Amino acid sequence: MKRRLFTQSALAALLATGAVAMTGCGFKMRGSFSYAFKTLLSGFGETSTLGNEFKRVLAADGAVALVTDPAKAQVVLDVINEQREKVVVGTTSSGQVREFQLRIRLKFKLRTPSGKDIIPETELLVQRDISYNESAALAKESEEGLLYRDMQTDMVQQLLRRLSAVKEL
Repeated sequence: MKRRLFTQSALAALLATGAVAMTGCGFKMRGSFSYAFKTLLSGFGETSTLGNEFKRVLAADGAVALVTDPAKAQVVLDVINEQREKVVVGTTSSGQVREFQLRIRLKFKLRTPSGKDIIPETELLVQRDISYNESAALAKESEEGLLYRDMQTDMVQQLLRRLSAVKEL
């Protein structure tokens, strides 16, 4: 009984110390973003999984309305290039693949409907390393899919941070 009470009080003290340390270092929970514009025309393609997640997150946030008519948009997000890559970065002495690097690249710019650049052409890159084993090919394929989804979420968050950094149009 004493040991349990000691363990609980030690854990509570550790959590309290961690909370104080995190607030002292400037840590702040990520909240919703604020934008200098209220309407946006998205340049993502209809079949883009990255674009679908971007639209879903913006709709859930509610701070910016997605429009399809350029006349109603305050800003236009032009997606210049969206690309997934899978590059071999490690092989065995016999030439078998042991490690891949997965990448998602997004090149975009933000402009007004009249053509004034707000964010010039910018490229974002998210990458992850994944080991590979032929005997677990199906499991590695599933892991790759999960990593791409995680990278896609990171990419959308990076894009939203860039858009929220715009202070005036």
